[in-house]
Order: sequence, then C-alpha cells, then structure tokens
Amino acid sequence: MPELPEMENYRIQLSQHILDVPMTEITIHREKSINMEAAAFAGELTGRQIIFIERRGKHLLFHLDNGKRLLLHLMLGGLLYLGSQEDRPDRNTQIEIAFADGQALYFIGLRLGHLHLHSAKEAEELMAHLGPELLDRRMNEARFISILRKRRGSLKTTLVNQDVVAGIGNRYADEIAFAAGLLPMAKLQNMSDEDLSHLYKATREVLLEAIEAGGYIELPLFKNDTLTGGANGICRVYDREGEPCPRCGDSIVKAEMNGRKVFYSPGCQHDR
Repeated sequence: MPELPEMENYRIQLSQHILDVPMTEITIHREKSINMEAAAFAGELTGRQIIFIERRGKHLLFHLDNGKRLLLHLMLGGLLYLGSQEDRPDRNTQIEIAFADGQALYFIGLRLGHLHLHSAKEAEELMAHLGPELLDRRMNEARFISILRKRRGSLKTTLVNQDVVAGIGNRYADEIAFAAGLLPMAKLQNMSDEDLSHLYKATREVLLEAIEAGGYIELPLFKNDTLTGGANGICRVYDREGEPCPRCGDSIVKAEMNGRKVFYSPGCQHDR
C-alpha cells in the first residue's frame, strides 16, 4: 500500500503538471470507486480545475476551484499514471480524468481504494481522526515524545496506527525501527526518552530519504519519469529476508506480529 513518501511524491509531481488545467472529460469504469452516480460525478468535475493538492497521511486531497475536494485513497495496489492514451500503461483503469492540455490522469488498481467527491467540511471531518503529520513544521521532538509517552504496546503497531501518527505503513515502520536500532516489537513503555529521541530522528531521516528517492512504487507516474520508484532499492530490511544486514552483517529475519509481517536485524536491533 502506498505510504507517506509515495503519496508525497505523487503530490509534488502532480502539482507541477495538472494545477489550473480544466478537466474536460471524466470516464468511470468502476462506479464502486466513487461515491455517487457516474453521470453526476462527471458532471460535478467537468470544466472544474484543481487548484491545490494536499497530502494527509496516505491520502491526497485535490482542492477544486469551487471549494470542493476530491479525496483519494489508493489502498492496496492502487497506482496513478499521467499521460496520453498512447503512452498509458496496459492496465485496467477504474477512473480517467482528461485535461484540456491533452493529458489524462489514470487511476489504476482501485479495487479497494476510492476517489470520492466531498465538500470541504465533509473532507475535513473524514480526516479528523488522523494523527499529526510527522514532517509538519508543527511537529518536533518534544511533541513526538509526548505523543508516544501516552501509548503502550509495540513500536510497529503504534507507528502504523493512523490515529496516532499519519502516513506510516508496514514498509516504513520496519525501516524506521531499523534506523533507530530498535526491534519493531519493542514495547514503548520500556523506552527511555533517549530511545524516543533516536526514534524521532530515524523517522524524519527515513521518510525524507524515501521522498527524495521518489517512493517505492515501480510504475513511473508519467513518461520519462526517472524519480518515482527510486526508494525501492534503498530499503535496508523490508523484504530483505535472509540477506545480510548492511549494518552488522547478521541475516535479516522475517516474522509475523499481530497479523503483520515484520523484517528486522537481530544483531543490531534491540528492545530498547
């Protein structure tokens, strides 16, 4: 499932291409991916412009010129592609939005994900349960530690809880735990402030590095896109079962915790 770095990469790159360009045609191939009848959805969007793109956790919010919001959650397997009919990937699309400049935004793999149209108030209410943004200017080490000091349970379970902090999923939770030298199953209540300080720094380092590398999604966002997917090769432990740890040389282990797979290095990750 795309996480914070992947959605931030989409936000940054799409903002350079589709803002203030009128939407000319809306094609719906799967009505379950939207929240109203297809003709009404198309009627609401045709002629409108996207004036701003916001990321909230793993969601994108497309701000329209009439004040409404398109709320996108890709969920498992969801992808985006921006381009022409000729260079689009050979994959089934659930939604297509054509723009006046000849480009179209293709929504791929929305079997579990969705693109819903809401008023600004409705969108705000739907996002209200999400925890704070880890890279927001209002987030700092003291606030981060204060948030986690209120929690009990394992590190990974807490990091992937969107009500605690927004945007982290399985992949980056494991990478953050590795960067901090902590086991994903380590208990928060046993950690010192120093441990949590290392965790805060690791969180920022891992997420910023992944954003700069373009996230892990392998499908380019558009033709000649050389950025998207670059983070797939920089993961240290996630999906590296049996490979030597780049820090200590021990074999990376794959385990299961609360129904989630976890990857870690037993040689250099500890309970605290």
